[in-house]
Amino acid sequence: MELTFGSHKKFSGSQLANLDTFVKAAQYGSFTQAAEVLFITPSAVSHRIAKLEQELGFKLFHRLHKQLKLTSEGARLCRSCERLFNSLDEELNDIRSNELSGRLTIYARPSISLCWLVPRIHDFHRQYPAIQLDILTGNDDINFHTQFIDVALYYTSGPFPGLSNIELMSEEVTPVCSPAYAELHDLIDKPENIRNCSLLHDCKAWPQAAYNAEWLEWTERHQIREVNYNRGLSFDRSDLAMVAAINHAGLAIGRKRLVDKHLRSGELIAPFPALISPATYQYHAVYSADITPNPRVKVLLDWLQQQAEQ
Repeated sequence: MELTFGSHKKFSGSQLANLDTFVKAAQYGSFTQAAEVLFITPSAVSHRIAKLEQELGFKLFHRLHKQLKLTSEGARLCRSCERLFNSLDEELNDIRSNELSGRLTIYARPSISLCWLVPRIHDFHRQYPAIQLDILTGNDDINFHTQFIDVALYYTSGPFPGLSNIELMSEEVTPVCSPAYAELHDLIDKPENIRNCSLLHDCKAWPQAAYNAEWLEWTERHQIREVNYNRGLSFDRSDLAMVAAINHAGLAIGRKRLVDKHLRSGELIAPFPALISPATYQYHAVYSADITPNPRVKVLLDWLQQQAEQ
């Protein structure tokens, strides 16, 4: 099947993202599920498909109530794209396997690992199947001279003496809770009612952080008064505070990068949508400055940056 984009007889590399999005939507029969896999929004999937249909000059889907059904042209294109992508994957994997193999160890904060890294790691393994990836977690900074770690993922602002680092992505924070908890405490757009709530703390939010550091920073920024920081629960991981919030235990400071999936699913809500703050800290990939990164480390760093940009 020949693909035509405008006056061009063959598709360009810039069209691959839209074609990949189309294949995912066809495989799952849902823009929402395709968005989950691609780590983009359903509206972004819809926009890509609409743009692709416009450039191709024919419809790819029948859009039924809560259901997508491929048109005959869409089904033909989907089969062609699946063959194309499978062939491309096999070729790339064969090339990379000959040059990139061996063990690679990542150390990450537990919440970053659980909520951001691990849900994406299948993509790295698909691209570099000969690299054996070990993922370790902890709240302490590691010593690259005494521990066999290739790359560490930190939520901090630095500095990183004697180390190299790449700032992967910034963060935004706002309180989150379950819909039921928000209703029980009349929280929607009423931050003054925080005084009646249990606060859920990540007491290891960053190095040397006080147990209530995240809440102190947010309430001071937005001038929220009469807050009882001692009423609530403390955890040594942000994701545990999120699980407690999902299960109606109180209000937690949500980092958008880590809780976005729960917000989109409706398990959590942000009751004060006007009070979202840029976080003081960022996510960094840190590695030893004493040695030149080997090819495995280089592809991991490149992959982390690509994922952070999505």
